[in-house]
Amino acid sequence: MNTPALPVIQLKIERRSNHPWIFQKMVEKPVAKPKPGSLVDIVDNTGVWVGRGFYNGHSRIALRVLTSDPDEAIDEAWFARKIRAAVALRRDLLKLDESTDAWRVVHSEGDGISGLVVDRYGDLLVVEFFSAGPFRYREWIYSALSREFPGCRFYSFSEEHVQKQESFDFRSPPAPEPSVISEHGLKFRASPGSGHKTGFFADQRDNREYLTRFTQGKRVLDICCNSGGFAIYAKARGGAGEVIGIDLDEEILEIAEKNARLNNARVKFVQADLFPYLRDAQQRGEQFDVVILDPAKLTRDREQVIAALKKYNDMNKLAMQVVKPGGILLTCSCTGLVSEEEFLDMIRRAAFYAGRTVQILKVAGAGADHPVMAHVKESRYLKAVFCRVD
Repeated sequence: MNTPALPVIQLKIERRSNHPWIFQKMVEKPVAKPKPGSLVDIVDNTGVWVGRGFYNGHSRIALRVLTSDPDEAIDEAWFARKIRAAVALRRDLLKLDESTDAWRVVHSEGDGISGLVVDRYGDLLVVEFFSAGPFRYREWIYSALSREFPGCRFYSFSEEHVQKQESFDFRSPPAPEPSVISEHGLKFRASPGSGHKTGFFADQRDNREYLTRFTQGKRVLDICCNSGGFAIYAKARGGAGEVIGIDLDEEILEIAEKNARLNNARVKFVQADLFPYLRDAQQRGEQFDVVILDPAKLTRDREQVIAALKKYNDMNKLAMQVVKPGGILLTCSCTGLVSEEEFLDMIRRAAFYAGRTVQILKVAGAGADHPVMAHVKESRYLKAVFCRVD
């Protein structure tokens, strides 16, 4: 069957990279501009065909290449194959269903569908659009997901800054009923649409479990505790003696309290800004055996990376000062623009200013359900560094 010819977008350059992103400055402006997220064929500056993918003349990333095979059509069957392969990786190879019913189903470039993220929380699939392409073909995506997860519920959204950058409009539906998920025998509420994305972060699953080897009988402080993941693991699975979780957001602490009750975990949650809280704790001479510092993303702007690193430095210095000598600090960053190298260098500087010696025991990231293509390092955003502090 003949398929309609796609619009053709010409590059100003030869294509010498297999990275899926091609930026606006490298692309000739087409006479007839396709709508944001349209599928197009891509030719280089000599007219040679080099790929097929999503086009958006309004976005800094003008092209998101989906295939470099001229015989591969990007159609409903293509989305079905990609999503089937992504699910098979999690179910058949990683065997995630044995330990949890909460995992990332599609990780954007990591699974070959640029601009699409799908998370599973029990029977609830949370679909997030990071570009106009997946949004434009969302019905194909929903259809493919429904085949892999029969009877599932959907909640879809796209953050306002993404819609503005990518030039599409999407008003999220009302928040669905929260889903109670299971992870390593513990239970948590995932509450998408609550103003906290999903209300639960599956990307830290392996790091939560790893932390429990340090918490038996210990005094634990979970800074920026969000919905209580690390704090509850430390108490309910790690046998911690005392656990305190602090967060500035009152609404997320209500979810954390509910999660603690779900697991019969006695955790003290405190609504507080981390900076005065840690300064006061230090002045009182208060110390903890294990401290977790997992703040929200600090910037999306490349111009603000230095300012973000300074803030990371300030909060890590304070956190180190309340760790008992020989204790453990788990410090994290989900700011994708801050590289692992920059983050580790920040830890070195924070230790110097705190007057502490830090041994790095393990440098980790998101779980294996957040795969990273070797040629697309941008997919690797989470840094989780386990340290021993003297």
